[in-house]
Amino acid sequence: MRYVLASGSPRRKELLAKVVPEYEVIPAQEEENAESAEPDKMVEELSFKKASEIFHKIFTNDTDRLVVIGADTVVSYNRRVLGKPADRDDASQMIRSLSGNTHAVYTGVTVFYTDKEGKENSFTFHEETLVDVTSMTEDEIAKYVASGEPDDKAGGYGVQGQFAIFISSIRGDYYNVVGLPIARLYHELKAHELL
Repeated sequence: MRYVLASGSPRRKELLAKVVPEYEVIPAQEEENAESAEPDKMVEELSFKKASEIFHKIFTNDTDRLVVIGADTVVSYNRRVLGKPADRDDASQMIRSLSGNTHAVYTGVTVFYTDKEGKENSFTFHEETLVDVTSMTEDEIAKYVASGEPDDKAGGYGVQGQFAIFISSIRGDYYNVVGLPIARLYHELKAHELL
């Protein structure tokens, strides 16, 4: 079976290796636009687009069984999606809104695959994890933003980085917050006989 991750995220690459030891990385290139504004539907829609793009780019009838995994993660506070910050000011505003509050992290996962008869199939799911952030001072926010860590991360933070000292609790899958809910992915792949 040929496994492909439709994402260039270093965090997802590391996590997928816990589920599938050998796979290729072919990042999706198309613009990430979703029709839905609801975070759970948005991540499902975007993960579907990523997996579909790569599956249809590389699938041929003479290929081994093909499994393409696409994922998308967003941070949502009060049902408002916080994407990657546009700049450092945007990152500061995001962190300020998360400070002292609970927010949700959604990751949508889509798997496009060929079944035993060589026919195209897919399934999509999402995971939600609740994250509690301690109250932060303006100085703490400024120092964290200046570190550059928020620059390319949904919601302006990385749970596995320096921001960890401000997280008081996580309810749900930790790896979902990092970018790939590996326990759910493992069980879904197993249920579809893709492992």
